[in-house]
Amino acid sequence: MKMHGTLGFSRRDILKAAGAAAALSVLPITASIVNAADSQKMKIGIIGSGHVGSALGGVWAKAGNEVMFSSRDIDNDQKLAAEVGANARAGTPQDAAAFGQVILFAVPYSAFPELVKSLGDSLKGKVVINASNPFPQRDGEIATQAREEGAGLFDAHLLPGALVVRAFNAVPAALMASAHEDPGKIGMPIAGDKKAIESASRLVRQAGFEPVVVGGPDMGKYLMPGTPLAGEHTPDEVRSIAATLKP
Repeated sequence: MKMHGTLGFSRRDILKAAGAAAALSVLPITASIVNAADSQKMKIGIIGSGHVGSALGGVWAKAGNEVMFSSRDIDNDQKLAAEVGANARAGTPQDAAAFGQVILFAVPYSAFPELVKSLGDSLKGKVVINASNPFPQRDGEIATQAREEGAGLFDAHLLPGALVVRAFNAVPAALMASAHEDPGKIGMPIAGDKKAIESASRLVRQAGFEPVVVGGPDMGKYLMPGTPLAGEHTPDEVRSIAATLKP
């Protein structure tokens, strides 16, 4: 996917970034690439504006990105956008999916079938960060299926054509609103489509976390509460834990 501002990269930086993404290693992204990437601002569609969506959307808007909040409650989204101020607006989930270069999902897993159907082809080719988790007691059969197949692989099947990354799945929402105040201290494991890793890592950093790539979609099963990667860990701790896990 072509992102705005890529002309700011040197050929060497682009090759380095592509190599790092392809490797999907647990090593941190190099500082030179991150500094170049952080200079780019994006349009982000937030689908689900509860604790997670509102916290991340607020931080990303304040970092200079354009954010659109959306949910089933447009009135709440409009109030939220007004509170965030500059760079924030509200719309329907369909509006947010069309608006965003990157889409964040932060909804109950049970909402996906109807939601994805309503979005049509608007996610095709876009980076999707899925912060949603499948809980069978809350979400029913779809959550059971996701856990049996592995959440990362199931996400990819659920959102065909999108470049899906799991992130923000297993840390408290309060940290998502405050980590940027003391950035880089908490590791954020991410896993998914290698084409989306760079954009997702950029937004993870803007939220104040250190992105740690733990693998592809098959490692997404570890990015949810109750797994060894859940909770608050330093970047080195995330790397150490990830090294003990198998796809």
